[in-house]
Amino acid sequence: MRIRAVLWDLDGTLLDTLDDLAASTNAALAACGLPPRTREEVRAFVGNGVRKLIERAVGDAQHPQVQQAYDAFVAHYAAHSRDATRPYDGIPQLLAALKERGVLQGVVSNKIDFAVRELCGVYFPGMMEVAVGDDPSRRRKPAPDSVLEAMRRLGVTPEETVYVGDSDVDVITAANAGVCCVAAAWGFRDEECLTAAGAAHIAHTPQELDDILTAL
Repeated sequence: MRIRAVLWDLDGTLLDTLDDLAASTNAALAACGLPPRTREEVRAFVGNGVRKLIERAVGDAQHPQVQQAYDAFVAHYAAHSRDATRPYDGIPQLLAALKERGVLQGVVSNKIDFAVRELCGVYFPGMMEVAVGDDPSRRRKPAPDSVLEAMRRLGVTPEETVYVGDSDVDVITAANAGVCCVAAAWGFRDEECLTAAGAAHIAHTPQELDDILTAL
């Protein structure tokens, strides 16, 4: 393996967070007197950060209650981000194997920065050298800013880095950052979506992902 660093998306790639995201979304909508969304609707809404999730859930980016719903989501999720969230099967073992091989690892996510750092610390202690979440100082994915920041902190080049994510946003982000991408087909988007976004490598299980990383 010539790869020195693997950067991971969080939601839908390392962690199955959908139930907690849906619960916080619906708590926020209820706080505004707005109708709830289904789990599958929330699945389709995630990927571009919390603000965009709330805009999509409310149904109108210009709705006067978007900010109220956003604030309610942040407050609810801060208290309930780990109610049902869990790592996908095989992920902890893969992270440990990569660490044992000396591969640097980090998380790059559009999730709120405090939640990224908290969840990495709880579920993957000692595994991640960097954790980069949504910060006003950087453009969100699919802009390359957060991936470039993670590489800067790790001291690696694009040629030495792989980005792993489960969405079309992740595939495009990797291309914008000039890094190789492996798409995770077990997450929030289906394989057709990943292929349409330009994914050259698609893994269906963490073991298959390990095989792809080893071959790169």
